[in-house]
Amino acid sequence: MKHPLALVIAAALLATPALAQTVPPPAIAVTGEATVSVPPDQAQINGGVTTEAKTAREASEANNAAMGKVLLALKGAGIEEKDYQTSRLSLQPQYPPNPNRTGPAAISGYRASNRVTIKLRDVTKVANIVDVLVGAGANDIGGINFVVTQASKLLDDAREQAIADARRKAQIYAKAAGVTLGEPISISEEGAPTPMFRSKVAGGMAASAPVAQGEETLSVAVNVSWAIKSKE
Repeated sequence: MKHPLALVIAAALLATPALAQTVPPPAIAVTGEATVSVPPDQAQINGGVTTEAKTAREASEANNAAMGKVLLALKGAGIEEKDYQTSRLSLQPQYPPNPNRTGPAAISGYRASNRVTIKLRDVTKVANIVDVLVGAGANDIGGINFVVTQASKLLDDAREQAIADARRKAQIYAKAAGVTLGEPISISEEGAPTPMFRSKVAGGMAASAPVAQGEETLSVAVNVSWAIKSKE
């Protein structure tokens, strides 16, 4: 009967060839990139009313009345109720300047704020809705976000272009190195493509403010390893 140690050594020797076969094959690794530009098909507007008064009740009531006019104006402009919702509602005390910083400052009044997010399914109406908001008394226009909602198909097209770009680069390296390009060994997407691009617009916009929607750029990058072999 063989000694147990001899069996262990024999097993290790038999396993050595198998381990040698796990060495990765020769390959060329490149990154393929592609971008697609497309006009946005949806917009979001953040706007509302901020009011100030001596008491919390007065500030809240004034704000509710002013915001009611804004909501009626949106409805009159053809915006459905499902396309706007409250995004921020606050009531905060206000304090006068206290340069000496001696003791707690007395409350000088209250500020109430109510902001809604409006979804526009027609981006050509952005400037018109901003006019409606301002005309109805909105004094807090927080920004405009342009959105590409149907990005999946566009990103799929960009992925195909990125693979083609990776193949082109790999072929250049293979030719320069004097080898033949084989099949792809691995493919991985770099990061996560962003299907929505936000174009911020500062507050304080005046009525009839010009709004340019422009185009948004969707980008994809893929890492591809290609097998290579010597030319025959």
